[in-house]
Amino acid sequence: MPERRSLNRCDFTHYMCVMNERTGELIGHVSDISTSGFKLESPVSILPNLDFIMRIDVPEDITDLGHIVFVARSRWCHKHSVDHRLFNVGFQIMEINPGNSEIFSRIFEKYGSSTSRRKNDLDYLWR
Repeated sequence: MPERRSLNRCDFTHYMCVMNERTGELIGHVSDISTSGFKLESPVSILPNLDFIMRIDVPEDITDLGHIVFVARSRWCHKHSVDHRLFNVGFQIMEINPGNSEIFSRIFEKYGSSTSRRKNDLDYLWR
């Protein structure tokens, strides 16, 4: 399948948990990020096209707010290629307030590790 991404994406170099804001349960850990979405390593399989109110606790070197909350939609889910107890899940950010969007961009800039390698078509961006 031809490359469909139009945004830069980076591997994620910081251990950051993503929680379900409603239930307090862990959804997964960020493993890949762009300015409009991310990939999680999750302990559970997640169906596509489900919206989640997500919470990320943000380190103090990014903001003193402590956390950001936003709505993200699952786009795909596949077994992790190395650890078969985990799933890779792609999410698209659907709703985020401007202040939290700026913080998310700072997270991308600070903890995203630029790579020149190309990802495959199972990635989280869908353009």
